[in-house]
Amino acid sequence: MARLPLIGVSACTKQIGPHPYHIVGDKYVRAVVEGAEGLPLVIPALGDLLDQKVLLDSLDGLLFTGSPSNVEPRLYGGVPSAPGTPHDSARDQTTLPLLRAAVEAGVPVLGICRGFQEMNVTFGGTLHQRVHEVGPFMDHREPENEPVEVQYAPRHPLRVQPGGLLAGLGLPEEIHVNSIHGQGIDRLAPGLRVEAVAPDGLIEAVSVEGASSFALGVQWHPEWQVRTNPVYLVIFRAFGEACRRRAGQR
Repeated sequence: MARLPLIGVSACTKQIGPHPYHIVGDKYVRAVVEGAEGLPLVIPALGDLLDQKVLLDSLDGLLFTGSPSNVEPRLYGGVPSAPGTPHDSARDQTTLPLLRAAVEAGVPVLGICRGFQEMNVTFGGTLHQRVHEVGPFMDHREPENEPVEVQYAPRHPLRVQPGGLLAGLGLPEEIHVNSIHGQGIDRLAPGLRVEAVAPDGLIEAVSVEGASSFALGVQWHPEWQVRTNPVYLVIFRAFGEACRRRAGQR
């Protein structure tokens, strides 16, 4: 019997009382099990204390999660964030170099929301910090006072770009996704391919051109109730299959 692929899941840091914690949302680790059919391993935000090579040699895939925090704008040459904006420098110091190293090592990667934004920053792109205040873009944030089921419900369509990774998974030209983000891609990083676009022109999915394995980032949250949404499940199954291939080769 083939072993389950071991899939690293990026953690955020959170101060609870006097102690710092490394935390991961339940929906991400649950989606690794139920959608990708893998074994999740939480990767703490310890930056240089983690030996990247040893870690990547031990993993069959990496999921870079969403987060309440934003990537620090100094990392992509942006203006300082608005007062009160949550940041997580320990996560930045861990995930950005780890993401690049994973792609270069052929470790399958799936980035979700902040993970999608990390992918763009890692490879040299920039971010809009407040999409709803920029040009033609609509408000992509969730309705704040609604129940979580309403917040994560499909909100708008996306145009899947022909010839890309998502199209190759058999997804139709138009899919509907949830929308729970304040930031978004401003300048696309060199070497990233646009995979899907919102009606207002905002890029909502990218892949890494020339990557030797699965390397996809999505701005929405396909981990949400992954087993009941066919589009979300296709993405996680494809990610899981890439992780299983790597596991079979090791």
